[in-house]
Amino acid sequence: MPAALLTLAHGMPASHWLLWARRGVAALPLLIWIYLLTARGGFWRVARLLNPYQPAADSPPLRRSGQARHVVAIIPARNEAASIGDTVLSLLRQDFDGSLHLIVVDDGSTDDTVALAVAAAEGLGASARLSVLRGAPLFRGWTGKLWALRQGVQAAGLLEPDYLLLTDADIYHERTSVAGLVANAEAEQRDLVSYMVKLSTDSFAERCLIPAFVFFFFKLYPPRWAASARSSVAAAAGGCVLLRPSALLRIGGLAAIRSEIIDDCALAAAVKRSGGKLWLGLTQSAWSLRRYGSFAEIGSMISRTAFNQLRHSWLLLLATLLGLAITYLLPPLLLFSHDPLSVSFGALAWLLMSLCYLPMVRFYGLSPAWCVGLPVVAVFYAGATLHSALRYAAGRGGSWKGRVQDLGTKRST
Repeated sequence: MPAALLTLAHGMPASHWLLWARRGVAALPLLIWIYLLTARGGFWRVARLLNPYQPAADSPPLRRSGQARHVVAIIPARNEAASIGDTVLSLLRQDFDGSLHLIVVDDGSTDDTVALAVAAAEGLGASARLSVLRGAPLFRGWTGKLWALRQGVQAAGLLEPDYLLLTDADIYHERTSVAGLVANAEAEQRDLVSYMVKLSTDSFAERCLIPAFVFFFFKLYPPRWAASARSSVAAAAGGCVLLRPSALLRIGGLAAIRSEIIDDCALAAAVKRSGGKLWLGLTQSAWSLRRYGSFAEIGSMISRTAFNQLRHSWLLLLATLLGLAITYLLPPLLLFSHDPLSVSFGALAWLLMSLCYLPMVRFYGLSPAWCVGLPVVAVFYAGATLHSALRYAAGRGGSWKGRVQDLGTKRST
């Protein structure tokens, strides 16, 4: 039988070989989406990514450990006048069976960031629960955010907290947010618990691109794998990270990741390598106050870290762009093929892609019709990734609020 098949293959016209080669390529995106749906840690199953220990908004404060916990929230802030007041208010109003102290680290702000943070605490009569640090000038070899956080961590050490809450100055925490984080950490003895907070979808550009941003992040770092000791995957979302001080001490403090641009995932990886337990997921109890009014603003946000994620490898960049094209762009293009089988492969792949994306679209309260546009969104992300590489090559990598932070082996400024 093998000899007969070989003879048949040798007698097959070149056009038939070409047809079956095209069909093999056409089948690739379908196989990829079958894998993503069934074997990528269920990253797309949004309901399973929500904190199972999150109390309802009207429930009494949680006390799972039998002992109230002391949490210190550290908020690095650089020109965050638009949101810092609301962030501080949201944290000072927490329904939490424990103590919560806030440290705002002013990272060289030139606006009213400090005054508005102080005014927010004074308005609640909670000035004693807020400390404001004037950050020291950026030290060479550190990224701006990590340098600010380091100073906050040093100050927090004097308060002997059970947990550190590392949160951005544009994150609003619903009243049970901190209780849910602590309950998760206590119930499973986790060292790091992180929320991907809900991002804004107010503008048209945000509705087009933001759900996909979260979808792509979880596809790259499946939360179930991040939580598993059997997997090397580790990730966190930097806007909201609850961390045990002992875990931070075990990795050598923030100095161990001082030059990392993607600092949240670097922190999670260091904690996991040291034997720590992680949890990463979604939440309805904390959301971002930052707005992106245009496609250019979102593109700049993606571009800031994309090439760093690829370890500044032009080969990985090429592989990534090719992978995006095969996975997202090829399925709709196959619908224009004259081969019925290739058309079927493309249609099925596009359908599976949409079904995979649907839970995230629903999480953001959008119409399922947005799922169909994911191929176009992927093209935008491919462009932003390429732009990130070009910015790095031009010496402008990792630009954020006047700082260029991703210079490879060079020192950031």
